[in-house]
Amino acid sequence: MAVPYGTRFAAAFDQVFPMGALMVGEVAPDMEYLSAEDKARGKHAKQRVDERTGKRQWKVVVTDPSAEKERDASVTVTLLADVQPVPPDSVQVMPGIEVRPIAFDGLTVEPRVMGDRYKYQGFAIRATALVSPPGSAARRTPDKTVNESKAA
Repeated sequence: MAVPYGTRFAAAFDQVFPMGALMVGEVAPDMEYLSAEDKARGKHAKQRVDERTGKRQWKVVVTDPSAEKERDASVTVTLLADVQPVPPDSVQVMPGIEVRPIAFDGLTVEPRVMGDRYKYQGFAIRATALVSPPGSAARRTPDKTVNESKAA
C-alpha cells in the first residue's frame, strides 16, 4: 500500500493530546522565510497560505503534558483560518500563575521525518479551530447561562 507524500490524517484531539494541551505564548502569523539578501533588497515576508484549503496559516506553541520525551513536550500547531484565532481565557491555578488550557477542532497529522543530525519520525499538526477544552470552566459557564435562559 502506498500512501502519497503529504497525506493528512484526521485525528481526535484526545488521540494527539491525551492529557490536554497548554498554550504557551500567543497565536502568531506563520510568515515565509526571508534570507538576509531578500531583506536587504527590501522584500517583506508574507503570511503563508495552506495550499490545500487556501486559508492563512497561524502558529501556536503548546505544551503537551503527556509527552514521553523532552523534545516532544513543546509542540507547534499550525492553525488554518481566514482571521487570527482568539484563544480561550486563561485559568488561574494559584495566585499570580495562570495557564491557558486549549483544545483543537479539525485536527490533522501529517507524518514527517524530523531532526537535524539524528532523524526521527514526527508529525506536522494542523487544526481548523482553537477552542476551550471539554469540561473547562470557560466552556461550562456559557452553556450554563444558555440553559438558565431557556428555563426562564
